[in-house]
Amino acid sequence: MNSASGFSTLVGDASILLDLHVAKDALMVALAAVAAQVTGVAETEILERVREREALGSTGFGRGAAIPHARIAGLKQVTAVVARLVQGVDYGALDGEPVDVAVLLLSPEGAGADHLKALARVSRALRDPASLARFRDATDLASMRDAIAARPASDGNRQAA
Repeated sequence: MNSASGFSTLVGDASILLDLHVAKDALMVALAAVAAQVTGVAETEILERVREREALGSTGFGRGAAIPHARIAGLKQVTAVVARLVQGVDYGALDGEPVDVAVLLLSPEGAGADHLKALARVSRALRDPASLARFRDATDLASMRDAIAARPASDGNRQAA
């Protein structure tokens, strides 16, 4: 995956949730349900791993964005599920802001560097104000796919990691 593609190769159309109206725990359940359908891994397994990671510290990193993530035994490839909420939820984010954009990132247990590279790519997109605005402004599947595929302005001339 090159940096010009954002993190679009990790997200299929079935992995995009728009206009959710849920609280934090229900958000995790919704993300896990979609991830289970896409990966074939049991929803309960995904939810357990994501909650274990979240117990270590909030994955809400600021500006209304969160990247819940986990490594899953038996997962075949790094996979992401994107959700945009109608209204921000109390997520325990570092800046105290409610989260309205979340990207669930799941990696195979032994993914190592691939997990870190994917996490960095998603993080770069969600830390970039222009990219985050595109996520929030997406009105349909096509515009959200464009937001996911867009290269964050903060990438500059950076090469693929």
